[in-house]
Amino acid sequence: MSVKHGILALLRERPGYGYQLRAAFEEATGSTWPVNIGQVYTTLGRLERDGLVVKTGEDEEGHVVYAITPPGAAELDDWFARPITQHDRPRDELAMKLALAVTVPGVDVAALVRLQRTHAQSTLHELTRRKLRAAEPALAWSLVLEAQIFQAEAEIRWLDHVEEQVCRRIG
Repeated sequence: MSVKHGILALLRERPGYGYQLRAAFEEATGSTWPVNIGQVYTTLGRLERDGLVVKTGEDEEGHVVYAITPPGAAELDDWFARPITQHDRPRDELAMKLALAVTVPGVDVAALVRLQRTHAQSTLHELTRRKLRAAEPALAWSLVLEAQIFQAEAEIRWLDHVEEQVCRRIG
């Protein structure tokens, strides 16, 4: 999810100002994707420049309030209607690191895999603890947390595969 589309989604629900949007964004993602306030205001500036949001005035405390425009709602609808492709996702740094490690002489690939697996297992345990501690989590938070759990599990499975491949080829 981009910060841009996250802000548009929040503004579709109701108008708001930067700090409200930041808090709502973090609540919706279970604080798993922290966003800094500068990023929120920079994004709001671009959205306003592009005609996707407008300033509607100030609240009683002097905060500048933004609202989504019809083109902003159309952009959000379009985003929801599109699948997320591999091109939309950032590069997989771990895959790149291991691909390079098997080509560079002197790199202990097995040790690198063990280190990464230990980290992934620790992450998985922490995420599972968070899930178990949550009494009645919000659906959005639960979905994000469960996606991270699945990703950690998949990383561990992939690392097992890499280790098997490395041992078979390198010995």
